Amino acid sequence: MDKIKLHDKTFKPFISNEQIEAAIDKVADEINRDFKDSTDIPVILCILNGSIIFTGELLKRLNFECELVSMKLASYFGTETSGYVRQVLGITGDIKNKRVIVVEDIVDTGNTIEDLMKILSAEGAKEVRICTMLFKPDKYTKDFKLDYVGMEIPNDFIVGFGLDYNELGRNHKDIYILDK
Repeated sequence: MDKIKLHDKTFKPFISNEQIEAAIDKVADEINRDFKDSTDIPVILCILNGSIIFTGELLKRLNFECELVSMKLASYFGTETSGYVRQVLGITGDIKNKRVIVVEDIVDTGNTIEDLMKILSAEGAKEVRICTMLFKPDKYTKDFKLDYVGMEIPNDFIVGFGLDYNELGRNHKDIYILDK
């Protein structure tokens, strides 16, 4: 893996695709264990745009029937979180009285999760579980339980595997960290 340049910043290799795939396998095993005897059909909620790749890879590994819906939230500007979350696209399907597995690319402060929980409650979700590929525990400030975590990482800015810097970098199969 070589360094990559996106806009005005350079990023160096951080997490290989092999490590990512192993983390997705682990998360999928946990979800399959929890939902193997499910009599209802849970809803997978893909949070756009960052978790598209993670959601696609996760879906291929789930061995129970599920629905797929998405919504788009935004909280980042450049490399910094804005501190507020705005809903860009509402939920694309009905979640009333359904169990929902939220699929996030990354959880840092938890602000997005907090706002998302309010939205899902208002939409009538019966149960909500949070699944994230990446988690920054040093930055997390909320009390919401994260049910499925692929990997814990330090509080650094990263791109690749769905994560972007001003919309670039999502298409890289590995994850890169800002090269200071």
